[in-house]
Amino acid sequence: MSLVGKKAPEFKAKAVIKDKFYDDFSLSDFHGKYVIFFFYPLDFTFVCPTELHAFEDKLKEFETRNAQVIGCSVDSCFSHAAWLATPKSKGGIQGVSYPIVSDITKSIARNFEVLNEAAGIAYRGLFLLDQEGIVRHQLINDWPIGRSVDEVLRTLDALIFHEENGEVCPANWKPGAKAMKPTEQGLADYFR
Repeated sequence: MSLVGKKAPEFKAKAVIKDKFYDDFSLSDFHGKYVIFFFYPLDFTFVCPTELHAFEDKLKEFETRNAQVIGCSVDSCFSHAAWLATPKSKGGIQGVSYPIVSDITKSIARNFEVLNEAAGIAYRGLFLLDQEGIVRHQLINDWPIGRSVDEVLRTLDALIFHEENGEVCPANWKPGAKAMKPTEQGLADYFR
């Protein structure tokens, strides 16, 4: 089932930001910002650190768009902290500076409908929340398929463009490209 168009499921959970632990981390703390909330299967795995570093590499680009990146897995905060202290060259995520949420009870992944119950871990779910906490985009990949952070930025840009201009963004739209009015005439004009 899709969460698009719905308020993102709320939660209070433990999280790690750099080397600090937080007990009552919540998405509502970011009301007024766009949020990129993504799940990854497990700490100390193989595709996961590539994704976490890829988000960190583009973090400034998200911040200039008033967007907060937040990662989440079913691991404990202690596991997150150990992984954050492990160098990239050894498969760690040292240098990642955005929040990593601990979903040790698996309730967050379950509520976002990305939990593989049999395995007890989340798929690679990604949710783009608008400034009111409404899910505007979701993407769920199977475990072996890493995400494109550039596509996440493009999707965020499309949402911001739509909110600011009222026009809609056609296939493969990028900032600066032609958009269209959401009408039959707008479509005809676009293809002209």
